[in-house]
Amino acid sequence: MAYDPVSKRYDYSACFEYVAPIIRPADLAIGNLELTLAGSPYKGYPQFSAPDALAVELKRIGFDVLVTANNHSVDRRKKGVERTIRVLDSLAILHTGTFIDSATRANTYPLIVEKNDFRFSLLNYTYGTNGIPVTKPNIVNLIDTVQIKLDLAQARQQKTDAIIVFMHWGDEYQSLPNSTQKKLTRLLFREGARLVIGAHPHVLQPMEWNKEQDQLVVYSLGNFISGQRPRYRDGGAMVWIDMQKITTPAGASTSILNAEYELEWVQKSNEFVMRPFRYFEGDTVFVKDKTARAAMQVFAKDSRALLSKHNVNIQERTHSLATDSVVYSIRLPDDVVVDSVLLENPMIKFYGLEQTLDRGLWMLGNFYDVELAQQAMLQVVGSTTLRRLRVVRRVDLELASGSKNNSN
Repeated sequence: MAYDPVSKRYDYSACFEYVAPIIRPADLAIGNLELTLAGSPYKGYPQFSAPDALAVELKRIGFDVLVTANNHSVDRRKKGVERTIRVLDSLAILHTGTFIDSATRANTYPLIVEKNDFRFSLLNYTYGTNGIPVTKPNIVNLIDTVQIKLDLAQARQQKTDAIIVFMHWGDEYQSLPNSTQKKLTRLLFREGARLVIGAHPHVLQPMEWNKEQDQLVVYSLGNFISGQRPRYRDGGAMVWIDMQKITTPAGASTSILNAEYELEWVQKSNEFVMRPFRYFEGDTVFVKDKTARAAMQVFAKDSRALLSKHNVNIQERTHSLATDSVVYSIRLPDDVVVDSVLLENPMIKFYGLEQTLDRGLWMLGNFYDVELAQQAMLQVVGSTTLRRLRVVRRVDLELASGSKNNSN
């Protein structure tokens, strides 16, 4: 996050620069907004109020829906609840979990989200609000099993393709779900939920996909972005769920086609920049500090140990150059001189320089998103004497056997 004292504006683009190309391609991106947009004065822990610029950035990077029922929903009391709703409405970000009043809740809950011929019912609940009473007439959805059953009955009547429930629950900093989480999950599934996604523990917890029942639960995704630095708390995961819909003359049926997770870590020493492991695992160019690199590696090791042991049918998302049909590279000029000086440049070493078999062209890096390739190209221009670079789409990945790939 950058603050300009002259304009008195906040800029969050650097925080999300490397996850934006991952989030944008999603047909539907949903996040947990664990703070208020109550206006100034802006505050962090324990009672949050963030600048509106954060919501603007979340919209820009591709979030379609934000759930707002959590233990910080009323950190700034009535103003926090209501202004957060108004800001999200002004940005056309769908939201649910907190409401101006009971009438608004009755008219808009469960939230129906439509995308690409799919219709979903979204519900959201929290265990509490840190002991702060909910200001009247505002509503914050609390975990009340009687009310949840009524809401899920209403969701079933909506006849959408799937019911998704977001739960703010569990014990903080505990890597396994407690008995209450498990009991609630069984209730939610029994009452018609297809997907249950959890938050609050601030650490990762297991993910389970019951293929026979076509039901999936993620007990906790950890911290997406936060200032928490202790072990296990300095990162989190994004979960990817592919749904399929089959339509026949007899009707339509929807099911879970695939589910994977993707790890990301937050680098505090550089403006809380999110580092997806798909791009930065083993990196020494952007994550230069040895202590930070060690912390990132520990987070990866801990997370994989936990999830490989306890996950059910949900693996880490991987990207294989041999199977992905489209990648992008930075094409160097035809007359470029590839000498020792160029090859030793840290940016060139990081991305890796390769030569095509057919025309002997020099290509830098393999990117799964054109925007990330364009960002990398600007970084290369800024750190080398190379000019006249351009991003090209590559389908044929066969490279010369003598290619100079010095990436870490």
